[in-house]
Amino acid sequence: MEIDNCRCIFLDTETTGKSDEGGAAHIGHRVIEIGAVEVVNRKLTDNNYQCYLNPHRKVDEEAVQVHGITDEFLADKPDFRDIADQFIEYIRGAVLIIHNAKFDVGFLDQELELNGYKERIEELCTVVDSYAEAKELLPGHAKYSLDALSKMFEVQGKYDRSFHGALLDSKILADVYLAMTGGQNTMDSMFRADMNSAHGDASEDGRLVSEGSLMVLKASEEELQAHAKKLSSLNKSKTSNWDLYYL
Repeated sequence: MEIDNCRCIFLDTETTGKSDEGGAAHIGHRVIEIGAVEVVNRKLTDNNYQCYLNPHRKVDEEAVQVHGITDEFLADKPDFRDIADQFIEYIRGAVLIIHNAKFDVGFLDQELELNGYKERIEELCTVVDSYAEAKELLPGHAKYSLDALSKMFEVQGKYDRSFHGALLDSKILADVYLAMTGGQNTMDSMFRADMNSAHGDASEDGRLVSEGSLMVLKASEEELQAHAKKLSSLNKSKTSNWDLYYL
């Protein structure tokens, strides 16, 4: 998805345990952490969001081994209803980018429903599944997990992932997604900025142009005149190698 001119929220949740493909409500698992990272026009803003929640049930031991969040830690944390309005306003109208979105959206919709909210996540935001996008943009790869993509784009080394965490994984996802969707347009923009810095505003006067897959900086009128003057100063009786080169 094109995200150059929009507000994006990269989001992840941690839960008391795993749901099946149908969701979580019927097996009673709950959200215990929400983490989100804001990106506006492809730039991190530091307007991040994180909260831990009291699920009023035990956290599965398997889940604790993954994220390290214990029952004791959550005992004094707020209920979802205590943070719901603030969370809704944070994500409202954004492009919500989640890795394997069905899982997290299912849990968040359950929390909204249990606490009497009529709106659902896809009514509040545009939801993008970065897992599905990775499969489309990077065909032929064996794995599209966040771990696999963070290795592919050399993001993994920036973070300590002894345990998973919603805010931590949101930061990793933002880095991966920005790298994965950078594409040639972003590279061209960076190249143009570097060339303009070194050579003045070459793109505005038409000297910095695309030729196939290459960016070419053409000589200015002053540079062409200087070159012609240099050739004439050679004062040779026959065509020089320099002349032949520029014919």
